[in-house]
Amino acid sequence: MIKLALCDLDDTLICHGLPRATDHAIASIQAMIEAGLHFGPVSGRIPNDMDWMFDGHNECYATGAYCNGQMVYIDGELVHAEPIDGAELNRLAALLAKDGRGVLTMYDVWTGNIYNCAYYVTPDANHAQYMLDRFGAAKRWVTHLDEPSYLKANIHVEGTREEQTQVRDMLREEFPSMDFVFPSNFAPLLDVSPHGWSKGSAVGVLARELGITLDEVATFGDSENDLSMIEAVPNSVAMANADAVIKAAARWKIGASADDAAADALFDIADAAKTASMPSFMHE
Repeated sequence: MIKLALCDLDDTLICHGLPRATDHAIASIQAMIEAGLHFGPVSGRIPNDMDWMFDGHNECYATGAYCNGQMVYIDGELVHAEPIDGAELNRLAALLAKDGRGVLTMYDVWTGNIYNCAYYVTPDANHAQYMLDRFGAAKRWVTHLDEPSYLKANIHVEGTREEQTQVRDMLREEFPSMDFVFPSNFAPLLDVSPHGWSKGSAVGVLARELGITLDEVATFGDSENDLSMIEAVPNSVAMANADAVIKAAARWKIGASADDAAADALFDIADAAKTASMPSFMHE
């Protein structure tokens, strides 16, 4: 029986291009809660994004993991935070400015949402202006970071996916203290997290805190930054629109995000709980 469903948001629960979770998706989460089960988003986004993504239904996101698992919540309470070293982020910003193909983007996780709390970090004013003009994802920039640690960082990176992959691989070699993964099949972004800490790490924290075994957890994902949580549990689920690596790693396959397939699967889990059985999509 599945007691906890953990779901990526962008291109998994919420189709690319939609402004928020559909009413069908919200209803599927509510059905799980009414069945006595647990649901949680596991996303690279910050906690303050959840309110608009779930149209104000805070029961849908009171439990979950954000910033790629760096912030773990149970019933609205922060139970674990895994920060990134500020000095290493400054070193990363300097290398990106010299390289010219990307810019470090930071987010204030405590105020605003991802669209109004982003700022670039680069020591080069020309680089900052170019990236502001190129991506428009931030409204300001700073030359360096002053705090010892931070909870949300990514990189806006230029080029084709092949060129972006070259940047990712270069950074992995230059910064072994951090991990770099693509959060989406579409967005020109690399997510940054402390080395060894991932969405999969957060899955373990959530299961332990809720007193649930890993075989009672289902994880849903589509892209590279979901791989760790897909590999973390026996009942992992890949969307039809998922990367090949996610499809290969996941035990179960369902339809596309565009068809609200994750929501259908959540309804299935809630219905199966009535007889303490596995959902129909998890039958061989």
